[in-house]
Parts: sequence; C-alpha cells; structure tokens
Amino acid sequence: MGEAAPRRLLADLALVFVTVIWGSTFVMVKNVVANYPPFSFLAIRFTLAALALLPFVLFEQRRARMEQRRRREAGEPRCRAVLLRRPIAPLLIGLALFAGFACQTLGLQLTTPAKAGFITGTYVVIVPLVTALVLRQRPGRNAALGVALAMTGLALLSLRAGLSVSLGDALVFACAVAFAAHILLTGRFAPRYDPMLLTLGQIVVVAGLSGACALALEPRVAANREVLFAAAFTGLLATSAAFGIQVAAQRFTTSTHTALIFAGESVFAALTSFLLIGEVLGPRQLLGCGMILGGMVVAELKELK
Repeated sequence: MGEAAPRRLLADLALVFVTVIWGSTFVMVKNVVANYPPFSFLAIRFTLAALALLPFVLFEQRRARMEQRRRREAGEPRCRAVLLRRPIAPLLIGLALFAGFACQTLGLQLTTPAKAGFITGTYVVIVPLVTALVLRQRPGRNAALGVALAMTGLALLSLRAGLSVSLGDALVFACAVAFAAHILLTGRFAPRYDPMLLTLGQIVVVAGLSGACALALEPRVAANREVLFAAAFTGLLATSAAFGIQVAAQRFTTSTHTALIFAGESVFAALTSFLLIGEVLGPRQLLGCGMILGGMVVAELKELK
C-alpha cells in the first residue's frame, strides 16, 4: 500500500495533464476541419504521432532485449514477456479510438466546441454503466443517478425545437460511446502489455483506417500551414504523448478513476472556446452542462469514497 499510493497519485496527475491538453484541442480541430477534409486531417495527425513514437518504441525494445540477454547470461529468471505477440489488443483499442475520433471530428463540423466537449464527457458516465452491464451487475444508486443527471443535461444541451437532435451532437455522442469503450479496453489490456507498443499499435490502426477513409471518400486537398500545425500539435502532444501517458498511467489506477479525471476535459473545452472564439452558452445550455458535469461526479462518488 505504501508504494501503491504515490504511484496512483502520479498516475492521476499525469492524467490531469492529458485532460488539459485534450480540452484545448476542440477549437483548433473545429477551425481546421471547417476547410479541410476530416479523415485526411486524422490521417496526417496519427501518422505524425506514429512516426514520433516509433524511435522510443525501438529504443525500449532494444533495451528490453539487452536486459533479457543479461539475465540469461547471469542465470537469472527472465522478465515476464509483455510484447504484442498477438495484435488483437492494439487492433481492438485502435478500432474504438478511430470510431471516437472519426465521430468527434465529423461532429465538430456541425456543432460548437463547448457543446462537443460536454457531450464527449458523457463517456465518464458510460464507463461505470457498461462495466456494470458487462459484469452482469445492477448499477449502484450513484451510477444510476449520475446517468439520469447526465442524460437530462444532455437533453437540455442538445435538444432543439420539436425535440430534435442535431446531427453534429448525435455524432459527438457516438464519439463518447466509442471513447468509453477505449477506456475499458485500455484498462483491460494495459497491465499485460508493453505500454509503448500498445500505444504505437493503436495509433497505427487509427492512421491506417483514417488514410483508407480519406482515399475512398475525400478529394485530395493540399495541407496548408494551419493544417500542418494543428496536425503536429494534436499528433505529437495530444496523441502520441497523451495516449502514451494514459496507457502507462492506467497500469496504476482504475478505468473508472481515469474516466472521472477525464471529466475535466469538457470544462477546458468550454473555457478555451470562450477565450479563443468567444463562444457563450445560453442559460438552458449552461444548466445542461452543469447537470452533465454533476452526473459525471455523482457516478464516481462511490469509487472516490
């Protein structure tokens, strides 16, 4: 217990840093995909992320092989292998990640950054709910109340006249479901696999799927400086670094705790949207945002206690 507590604290602080980075990218991505094909942007972003991460993975693998050789020559027990001999883990995590970013990027073309941030944040409520369903257990009272608050807030935030939902908001909610699956899959596989390889694997999957969709569905458009800067920022910092931190951190904390920390992403998304483009939400939308955020916290109160 003495060693676990500091590790969990460091893991939580690292996840807070990831949350700040992700929350600050909503406005940037919306501005870019307003004039550039979304799948092409994702392909550039995740290709840059994979290329940035590759040298670190190769170095880590070389170090691991040298350690195995040293142990063998010294007659010591070999380290437990955590390499990706079976590609199912990065494939499943990468599919969930691709679905999340594809839906979010497409949705940002049709909705505002602040709304997208709060709707995306509903995956914090979805995670414990899906966990309860998969384990065939009834969700606790906190989880049920959190879902009720978040869904009510989502209705206040997204429903228009005639009780219709915009396509952009619906796509971003689909993104929240995919991100919930990504957190659960990462929590399942991260303790048993090399974190660098697992991170690189899922990023390569997203880059490949994004490139295939771009070739099949989008026209060829030259990337300007704004697109390249946004792809580099989101690819290097918000993708390769952020997901590497997430995979490493989730070895020392739970999926539910990770989801709670990531709830702050919606707050930072709204803050940056207000500061950079002056987006102001109306009273009903603010009430909806507050209920979503409250639902996120309530759903996790039992975990914190």
